[in-house]
Amino acid sequence: MDTILTTPQMVVEDRGRHLFRVARRAFTDESVLEAERQAIFDRCWLYLGHSSEIANNCDFITRAVGGRELIFNRDRAGAVHAFLNTCPHRGAMVVREKKGNALSFRCFYHGWSFNVNGRFASRFDEGNYGKEHYGGGCADLAQVPRLESYRDFWFVNFDRNAMPLSDYLAGAKEYIDLVADQNEAGMEVVGSGQQYIINANWKLLAENSIDAFHGFPVHSTYFDYLKTLGALRMDSAGSEFSASGMHDLGNGHAVIEYASPWGRPIARWVPSMGEDKRPVIAALREGLIKRFGEQRGTRMSEFSRNMLIFPNLVINDIMAITIRTFMPAAPNKMTVSAWALGARDENHDLRKLRLFNFLEFLGPGGFATPDDQEALENCQRGYQNLREVGWNDISKGMPRQGPPMNDDEEQMRCFWRQWRDRLGAVS
Repeated sequence: MDTILTTPQMVVEDRGRHLFRVARRAFTDESVLEAERQAIFDRCWLYLGHSSEIANNCDFITRAVGGRELIFNRDRAGAVHAFLNTCPHRGAMVVREKKGNALSFRCFYHGWSFNVNGRFASRFDEGNYGKEHYGGGCADLAQVPRLESYRDFWFVNFDRNAMPLSDYLAGAKEYIDLVADQNEAGMEVVGSGQQYIINANWKLLAENSIDAFHGFPVHSTYFDYLKTLGALRMDSAGSEFSASGMHDLGNGHAVIEYASPWGRPIARWVPSMGEDKRPVIAALREGLIKRFGEQRGTRMSEFSRNMLIFPNLVINDIMAITIRTFMPAAPNKMTVSAWALGARDENHDLRKLRLFNFLEFLGPGGFATPDDQEALENCQRGYQNLREVGWNDISKGMPRQGPPMNDDEEQMRCFWRQWRDRLGAVS
C-alpha cells in the first residue's frame, strides 16, 4: 500500500509526486467537527449580514452564526451592533422575531428589557436587587467579541485577539469591490433569503462552490436549457483581458473568474432578455466603463466570479449575485442560507430578470442547487465505505506549468491547506 494512504494526517500533499489527498474521515468524524468548531468557527471571521438588511435606525434581524444566536441591529443613532441573543437573567432568547424595527427589546420570560444599544432598561422596585446590580454592564446584553465590516458586508469573530477583518480578507477584497462597485447607489439584499438543509458535510459545499470541474457534467440540463432559450453567448468582449483563471486570495480564500457564457443584469445582454432591455443594459455597461475604465468596466460586465471566503462564505457573481453561508449541524448535515444581492434603485425589469436568474439557477428549487445537493449527499453516502476507500483525491492540475486553470483543483487545495493549518495537531 502507498505510504501516503497510511499516514495519520488527514491532509497530505506530495508536490514531488503531484498528489494531494484528504482523508474521508474528515467528513464523518464527530471529533473532527468538534475540533473545527474550536479552531475554525470560534476563531475565523464569519459573515453576519449586509448593511441593507438593517437599513434604518432601530432595524434588527436575528441570525444563527457559528453556533450562536445573534441580534444584528442598528441603534437610535444608526450605530451597528451584534449581541448574543440570550438574556443575562436566565438565558432565554430575548428577540424571537426574525426581523423588525424596535425601540427596545424585552425578554418574554421575566420581562427584562434592553435598549437597542444593549443597555439594561428595566428598573425593579427596591429590594429586588442590590444597588450595585446594575453597575459594570453585568445586566446588559453581551456583545460579540469582534464586529467589523468591509463594503457593507458585516462579519463577527468570537476570538477577541483575531487579526483585523481587512487583513483576514486579504485578496478577497478586490472581488468584493467588483460586486460593491456595480452600482453607484450601492447594493442591497433583496427579500428575506432562503434557508435549507443538505445532508452532507459542510466542507463538501465549500469545495463545490469553487469547483468548475463539475459544472458541465452535473449541470448539463441547465446549459441545454439556456442554449434552447437563446440565453447563451459564448463570445465575450474583453476576453483578451487576463482576468480569467483561478486566484489564491490568501488565508484559505480562493476565486475562479471566467468569461460569462450567460447574461448578467450588470451588464451583459443575451437574446433571451429581449430587445427592449438591450439599450438599458448597454447604458449600464457604458456607465461602468466611464466610471472605472475600459478594462475594469468590461471585466465587471463580461466576467463571472465564484469566490469562497474561508471558511463558509460564498459570493457568486454570475448570472445573478448570491451570498451563501453554511453551518455544520452534524458531521453529515449542514444548514444553508442564501440571499440575492442586487443594485439599489435598480430598473424594475432588470430587478425582475435578476431575481428570475437567481431562482432559476441558484435557488433551492432551481437547476443548480438540487443537482449539487444530490452530488454532495451522494458523496456523503459513499463515505460509508471509508474503511476500505479512505481518501479523496484533489490533485487535478498539480503538474501544470503556469497559472492554474478554472477546472483544476488548486482552489480546493487552498481551502484544505488553511483547514489543515488551523486544526494543527488534530490533522
